[in-house]
Amino acid sequence: MRTETKCIQAGYEPKNGESRMIPIIQSTTFKYDTSEDMGKLFDLEAPGYFYTRLQNPTNDMVAAKIAALEGGSAAMLTSSGQAASFFSVFNIAGAGDHVIASSAIYGGTFNLFNVTMRRMGIDFTFVDPDCSEEELDAAFKENTKAVFGETIANPALTVFDFDKFSAAAHAHGVPLIVDNTFATPVNCRPFEHGADIVIHSTTKYLDGHDATVGGCIVDSGKFDWMAHKDKFPGLTTPDESYHGITYAEKFGNEGAYITKATAQLMRDLGAIQAPMNAYFLNLGIESLAVRMERHCENAQQVAEFLEGHEKVTWVNYPGLPSNKYYERAKKYMPHGTCGVISFGVQGGRSAAEVFMKHLKVAMIATHVADAHTCVLHPASSTHRQLSDEELVAAGVGPDLIRLSVGIEHIYDIVEDIAQALEAI
Repeated sequence: MRTETKCIQAGYEPKNGESRMIPIIQSTTFKYDTSEDMGKLFDLEAPGYFYTRLQNPTNDMVAAKIAALEGGSAAMLTSSGQAASFFSVFNIAGAGDHVIASSAIYGGTFNLFNVTMRRMGIDFTFVDPDCSEEELDAAFKENTKAVFGETIANPALTVFDFDKFSAAAHAHGVPLIVDNTFATPVNCRPFEHGADIVIHSTTKYLDGHDATVGGCIVDSGKFDWMAHKDKFPGLTTPDESYHGITYAEKFGNEGAYITKATAQLMRDLGAIQAPMNAYFLNLGIESLAVRMERHCENAQQVAEFLEGHEKVTWVNYPGLPSNKYYERAKKYMPHGTCGVISFGVQGGRSAAEVFMKHLKVAMIATHVADAHTCVLHPASSTHRQLSDEELVAAGVGPDLIRLSVGIEHIYDIVEDIAQALEAI
């Protein structure tokens, strides 16, 4: 099946007389006839469900759809994109370990890595995404366990250099983890460019309607854990908390990573996505392919309009030929990137605030990447505690406006932006 068809049909195939839509199994608990039957589940000897904190049928159907879209071997849903980011790293790195991450990543992920996970004893090195191969190679240590990046960084819109980062990761025997939230599997499939693990904040384009918070982790099934046995003891040695199972031996490359994340992390931390949320997520994914086409088409026209406007000082969008990442975007995302644009206006912070006040179609919101056109001035909201100098150092200047272009009629979006710019 092609991507558009997978959005509709992957993950669930109803049998004769069964519901056409994925059923919502809104239950915490599942009944078995004997203790022996349930015991097989706890020993990971048989498939099935016993408690929704670990797994739920509705969630697994939706996870299977996302795995099919990404071309992965297994997947799991999480309660949020932040939980997916955390689980994806913590599943293979612990106290005393080291991880390399691109410095151009979502601020929430940066804080998770740089503050919270450091407190857990995991060291992080943040590298410039445009660093040289030599600089990247120098960042690795004996205890490095993973490399992390974003296909399209939020909000910097940096396009990830898959070839460079995947080559370095594999040369050092560690997996490449990529957040594919902004591009979605419609526009980029990171596994085809050397990634080993893909994550999503499903809250964004996959849901696409401001309805549900969620995340997802997908395993390519291609990283050979046993070939790097000493680096990943959690996968390659017996897990005494689960009857001495060695995940890589019992479940192979295709199932070891997700099985461990479920049996260990989800069991102990419980960051499960509610079945009802998974159901709504599935509804969003059904229209993902057609929505992404519209998002990219609209964003391209808006970016071109902004680039030609006298009151706009700069525009950052990978689809513009003038953008520094244009050629790289064409290489990895030939059919489009995303619907998010950042730009600046003459007059800086005060002018940006005037512009925001006069918008009528675009909504002021902290959210991004959904059907509605929404806009944010970070200096006045999410980053308002920083001085102008600190904003510049963080790559979020006082004049920066982040515009997430929705799927409304393009003329309404452009006319709204035009009249708001006239107010400056």
